[in-house]
Amino acid sequence: MADYRPPLRDVAFVLEHLVDLDALCALDEFDGIDADTLLGALEENARFTAEVIAPINRVGDIQGSVHDPATNTVRTPDGFADAYAQYVAAGWGGVPFPPAYDGGGFPWLAGIALQEFISSANMAFSMAPLLTQGAIDLLLEHGSEELKERYLRRMVTGEWTGTMNLTEPQAGSDVGAVRTRAVPQSDGSYLISGTKIYITFGEHDMADNIVHLVLARTPDAPPGTKGISCFVVPKFLVNDDGTLGERNDAVCVSIEHKMGIKASPTCVMSYGENGGAVGYLIGEENQGMRYMFTMMNNARLSVGLEGLSLAERAYQDAYTYAIERHQGRAPGAPAGEQSLIIEHPDVRRMLLTMRSLVEAMRNIVYVTAEGIDLSRHHPDAEVRAAKAEFVDLLIPVAKAWCTDMGVEVTSLAIQIWGGMGFIEESGVPQHYRDARITTIYEGTNGIQAMDLVGRKLGLRGGTAVLELFDTMAGIDAELAAAGPALDGIRVALADALASVRSSVEWTMTNGLADPRDALAGATPLLRMFSLAVAGWLMARQALAAVAVGGDEGEAKLSTASFFCTQWLPQVHGLGAQVSAGAGSLMELSAEQLASR
Repeated sequence: MADYRPPLRDVAFVLEHLVDLDALCALDEFDGIDADTLLGALEENARFTAEVIAPINRVGDIQGSVHDPATNTVRTPDGFADAYAQYVAAGWGGVPFPPAYDGGGFPWLAGIALQEFISSANMAFSMAPLLTQGAIDLLLEHGSEELKERYLRRMVTGEWTGTMNLTEPQAGSDVGAVRTRAVPQSDGSYLISGTKIYITFGEHDMADNIVHLVLARTPDAPPGTKGISCFVVPKFLVNDDGTLGERNDAVCVSIEHKMGIKASPTCVMSYGENGGAVGYLIGEENQGMRYMFTMMNNARLSVGLEGLSLAERAYQDAYTYAIERHQGRAPGAPAGEQSLIIEHPDVRRMLLTMRSLVEAMRNIVYVTAEGIDLSRHHPDAEVRAAKAEFVDLLIPVAKAWCTDMGVEVTSLAIQIWGGMGFIEESGVPQHYRDARITTIYEGTNGIQAMDLVGRKLGLRGGTAVLELFDTMAGIDAELAAAGPALDGIRVALADALASVRSSVEWTMTNGLADPRDALAGATPLLRMFSLAVAGWLMARQALAAVAVGGDEGEAKLSTASFFCTQWLPQVHGLGAQVSAGAGSLMELSAEQLASR
């Protein structure tokens, strides 16, 4: 496995040409931050992740985290606690959070770039700060001043980590089936009892305290998602002076043995085995799901980013192998000589596929992150509303398509390595195994497709998505003015947008008549929509590349052209699946589907 090299030039290209970084930094919320400061922070973080976080990725996969059933504690792999201490000392976790809570005051876009580096360097390690960020986000938005003062600063600094406790054995993605109980006490606290599963970093040895955010039901709560409340349940209770008090009745009873991210402990948490875990209500009772949805866009974007990050790491390993491995004779090579495999056309096809997908994913994730910042902080309310709609439409794309492509790219890395790619000692299989969970995290990709069809296409009666198509089509004049070098991109994008618009309109019309027909085609529609968005952003990349020129511009133009002419046309083969309806899916009974 090659050493990880943070792709600073590629990230800088997106920040300088696909988003308006100067305009973002000019917002009042980011006073004192400019583009040079932000890029300088990224450069220092790149050095840190390459030197401190990346080297323990392999040992984390080999050793994994270990649960001690005698003490219900978890030991992380060698080097993880020390690396996390350095991460906290450097202040990286607080960069995109408000200075009022000891954060750095940078845009969320900067936090996304930092997440890319750390997730590429070591995805299992990155899960601790990632989940903490989600918990911070929810507390910032909905926590009382007392809860914020007691918990946020040490979570922002990273001294304390956070978790999100949603899933239960009987519930899975159906959060409305949650059974964990919360009984109010006379002092205003609640006693929490129940079991949660799949809790990332629910127990570990890297921080002094763990702040669990737990979904539970109060005694008179209505059924389903309307009866869910959200509580802070710390591992250690916190005294009035901020010091740690006694251990709470919240323990990890086991950890899962997973396909990937083995260094990230996925815990089964038990609350209230000895009388009840003390918890503190966030906001109002029965509003827990609404609160969770306020941080869902950020969480889903971060998971999409994981697909990008692992794809980037796998591409680097594949490229390094391809320029070092001699095998076979490439067309035109002298007789009797073995060629580097990068000279073989099929290997070139795989490498260019990987590189173009990585660049398309990065464009999507970073442009969406910019949209989140603008939807929160732009002074014009109409701009904030428009950007919020834009983000809502792109989140299923960022989460589902980027994680699907993360699996695709990490698989291609194994293929380029050939037989050695199937050997664990090469390190390459780890990227694929780590990537596989991302299509399931934060709502499976099927749920993302249903979200697009069931909620997002209907924004403003369907006007929002049609306006987005108009915006995407508006690039045609710029592509035409750029000259014949961009003609292939222009034609491919125009044709793709026509196909996707037709399928979206079919879905909006027929989904009203029979929701089963719309849902049956939801996944291929999301793939079509994602390809179109990616093609639009790659066309913007091509325009920027022409303006930049030189070696960098030539490379960016080449990958954009490859994507638009060889990947974007896939949309035309998906339309039939979208409009096929639910009939053929439901013809066979469950018994007839069984193998015979």
